[in-house]
Amino acid sequence: MMKIYDQFYINGQWVEPTNKKLMDVINPSTEAVCARIAIGNAEDVDKAAKAASKSFATYGLSSLADRIEIMQSIITAFKNRYNDIADAITEEMGAPTQLAVKAQTGAGLAHFKAAAALLESFPFKQQQAASLIVKEPIGVCGLITPWNWPLNQIACKVAPAIAVGCTVILKPSEIAPLSGYIFSQVMDEAGLPSGVYNMINGDGPGVGTALSQHPLIDMVSFTGSTRAGALVAKNAAPSIKRVSQELGGKSANIILPDADFERAVKQGARSVFSNSGQSCNAPTRMLVPVDKMKQAEIIAAGVAAKVVVGPATDESTTMGPVVSQVQYDKICGLIETGIAENAKLICGGVQRPEGLNKGYFIKPTVFSEVNNDMTIAKEEIFGPVFAIMPYDSIDQAIEIANDTPYGLAGYVQGNDQETLNYVASRIRAGNININGQSGDINTPFGGYKKSGNGREWGAHGFNDYLEVKAISGLGSVN
Repeated sequence: MMKIYDQFYINGQWVEPTNKKLMDVINPSTEAVCARIAIGNAEDVDKAAKAASKSFATYGLSSLADRIEIMQSIITAFKNRYNDIADAITEEMGAPTQLAVKAQTGAGLAHFKAAAALLESFPFKQQQAASLIVKEPIGVCGLITPWNWPLNQIACKVAPAIAVGCTVILKPSEIAPLSGYIFSQVMDEAGLPSGVYNMINGDGPGVGTALSQHPLIDMVSFTGSTRAGALVAKNAAPSIKRVSQELGGKSANIILPDADFERAVKQGARSVFSNSGQSCNAPTRMLVPVDKMKQAEIIAAGVAAKVVVGPATDESTTMGPVVSQVQYDKICGLIETGIAENAKLICGGVQRPEGLNKGYFIKPTVFSEVNNDMTIAKEEIFGPVFAIMPYDSIDQAIEIANDTPYGLAGYVQGNDQETLNYVASRIRAGNININGQSGDINTPFGGYKKSGNGREWGAHGFNDYLEVKAISGLGSVN
């Protein structure tokens, strides 16, 4: 049965849109319409902004105990709809069932648990010499989230914002809005004060622009492309609102000469193919010693051959489709460009996987003999495609890794601790993963350069939603 999600959540109620314009949501495994959603506009944003602003007048002064209780209510309600959210993610963006259940939905719940735990000890007040330093909620927050990790990105914004006392207006991705709609039902079930949480579906021009421009919105947190992030910042500039951004990436994976080479190449390839390559921090430039290029090609091709591409609901599938026709066409176009620019195609390509005539399926694709002048080394592909690139010395590898406008993540594989530290300290990126070790739910996530300017997750995520006030002359205050 077709799902119709034609209401918005504003001021504690499900309400009709100002203009009931509906948009199809496509299941990327089948190319069939699986739902229809209402698309909002500036009038809907204005209603939500006024509700959130009015609510902030009281919620911004709420007690720590009250907010801890609210977070626990959200966690309980989330658990009740956990499987529904996972099913929605599989349907809307093609995450295989196990990925949707364990990683995609699991990350969303984990952010709320982490935020609830942090509230117990977060230093909202600190004595510093003669002054009391107070961290206070910034106000009304507009949250614009993407489709590739839909619930993770919603939760890592909503959880800290509400935990510290802000009120929010969420715009989920219109490409993958189903999990966001169910999440809004979770928030309704949790019983938050009216106006603390609001949700409007819509596209960037209709809702995203209005959120970033609205004078009652004090802060915008955006995750998405660098191009769109620049537009958000430009639209927010006249009102001098804070803008926090997590944007694109083109992360390098430096495999040092002393690394466990086979393990490192396999791990790097699997990381790219996970989530169909649709992760902004994917290690899509694999840098290997020049004398090990052929060995890397053989190992990477072996990993690609074991990937089972298929519909997201098929139990045997290890890699589902990419999210949309637009993404499919973009990825295929970049693969064709790589071939035209004389990159060596090791496996994959633009032909559909065997037996899959419907759905946005792309073969896991590996290029070799790639240099940083090639398009596929410069542009974020956001698909199951990576490039193997040679280096002659460790310093050259670092130079290649940093030769990009992005700086979200970096990966280093090796055994000598001194060399690992040397390389990690010189990569210009916000997250460095050594020998496959990533951070936990409290590790700050964000980038340098055109990969963004904020940090999410854990205590650092709290800070994006806080103002700092210095009160001098009161003496020592506990």
